[in-house]
Amino acid sequence: MPDPQDALLATCWTTAGDAAPLRGDERSPVPLRTRIEAAAEAGFRGFGVTHGDLAGALQELTWPDLRAILDDNGMEHREVELLGDWWTTGPARQASDAVRGRLLAAAEAVGARTIKIGPDFPEAPGEWAARVEALAALGAQAAEHGTRVALEFLPWSNVADLHQGLALVEAAGHPAVGLLVDAWHVGRAGTGVEEVAAIPPERLFGVELNDFDDSPVGTLFEDTRDRRRYCGEGSFDLEGLVRALRRVGWTGPWGVEILSAEHRVTDLRTGLRKAFDTAADLLRRA
Repeated sequence: MPDPQDALLATCWTTAGDAAPLRGDERSPVPLRTRIEAAAEAGFRGFGVTHGDLAGALQELTWPDLRAILDDNGMEHREVELLGDWWTTGPARQASDAVRGRLLAAAEAVGARTIKIGPDFPEAPGEWAARVEALAALGAQAAEHGTRVALEFLPWSNVADLHQGLALVEAAGHPAVGLLVDAWHVGRAGTGVEEVAAIPPERLFGVELNDFDDSPVGTLFEDTRDRRRYCGEGSFDLEGLVRALRRVGWTGPWGVEILSAEHRVTDLRTGLRKAFDTAADLLRRA
């Protein structure tokens, strides 16, 4: 087992079974209770879930039911995701605001400390000032609901790396706005692990661990969705990344996000045990 301070959080896709971003309707075929219980059995002490899976679960459960399931299974750390189009206008913003409302309600109801948000894709319209203003407003709204927002930079987006993400959250300047650092996105963006150590501690809101091979296969999105590896089974300097994050002051929870064609068809409990064991071993080595 890892050090007690190094709690591991099973991110939404790690427990989703045969579901993935932009693949079908994205909702997990596995009941949420089953996913939470399986993650707890593997050793995880944190859990993440998408707004789509929350909506599905609420057809059978109430918010107090869901919170009780998380409590009973020792899930101390909770996060919900993913909000996009949070700064734009028109129909896209209307759809985004509907998701925002659900995520804010979920975070407040189940005690989620973090709401994950995403950037836009290249050529998205808009001004820097508009993004900054919208992000600050989103942070203020999150704080009103007892939570915060973590921006995940994506190498194929208009917030492509750590430096662009940090510039945006610093410009927003709200204490409830920070960064999510995913190992895959760090490596594929070409960011050196030592650069991560320069993140201001107050802006680091989340970490996700996974591994990958030297070169992507297919597009960056296809590689990130279908070919991530368990920690230590790829070629990225994960130990160096963990050490850099520890120097920032990060002690957890450490998210484990395994997105791969292999993991999706692996028996849920077997896959979760491997995801936990390989991440825990990484933290011990680092």
